[in-house]
Amino acid sequence: MLAVAGTVPDKEFGLFTGPVKLTGEDISMDGRRVPVNRGTPALLGAALQTLNVFGKGDVTVFMAGDIGLGDGSRKLYEHLVNQACLSGIHTFVFHYLQPDADWQNRILFKIEEMEHPPLLAADAGFMYAAKMSGSAPSYDLFTPDAGELAFLADENAPHPFYTRGFILHTDNPVHGLVKRAYDNDNAPRFMLIKGAVDYIVEGKKELHRVDSPSHDVMEAIGGTGDTLTGIVSALVSTGMDIPQAAFAAARINRVAGKLACPTPATPIIDIINHIPKAVEHILQEIPRGVTKIDN
Repeated sequence: MLAVAGTVPDKEFGLFTGPVKLTGEDISMDGRRVPVNRGTPALLGAALQTLNVFGKGDVTVFMAGDIGLGDGSRKLYEHLVNQACLSGIHTFVFHYLQPDADWQNRILFKIEEMEHPPLLAADAGFMYAAKMSGSAPSYDLFTPDAGELAFLADENAPHPFYTRGFILHTDNPVHGLVKRAYDNDNAPRFMLIKGAVDYIVEGKKELHRVDSPSHDVMEAIGGTGDTLTGIVSALVSTGMDIPQAAFAAARINRVAGKLACPTPATPIIDIINHIPKAVEHILQEIPRGVTKIDN
């Protein structure tokens, strides 16, 4: 089963734990509906559409409303540590939560005590918390963009706001940042680095890169990074190994974008609705069980 922890920018939302589904342009859960635009709802929409191809729709969400003040994130942290049942989760992805190193550590301690701990993926705020607490190596996958990678690479930055600008000024930004992040133990086993070119790395080794199909307009559509994280998390939860899932997800996200014929005004739900067809197309290129992929 795939589980997702994140927030929505709605102070009236409260706290919800349970299964979710995609209904039209909304994520629906026990009578509540959240529009799919970007952030955690976009991740969930992409994950659900991906899993539908496999005949699976089991996605559990741990979600709170938080408009940036951190109160919802704290309630969710506390719920995950003190009340939530985490058994039966194969892949657990943590998304938009206000970074809190102490609460992140408490969640990690709870997971490490499980008889069968899940694979752990992190993006956005929770990835920051993992790095800030020094526990990034405990994760299986991060999905940073170049700016987030720069924070991971900066061994002195206690928060993304304090990432030193000179770190980005290298001849080979991505590979230099990857090396620096791993040299300082601020990265997990695998990373899927999102951008005009997507890189999949294990340690300091580049496994794959994906640069096609390429649409410059995709960079202007909010939520495409969230959909990529949702796709890769869903694929991993089916049992696909992480490098293969990351490579396939990067291709699927791009093909879904191409199928949507995007413009800067294209809503992310239009791309999400093309994910099933993109999944079917890419899985014909990458048979299940293949762990080495020639680019």
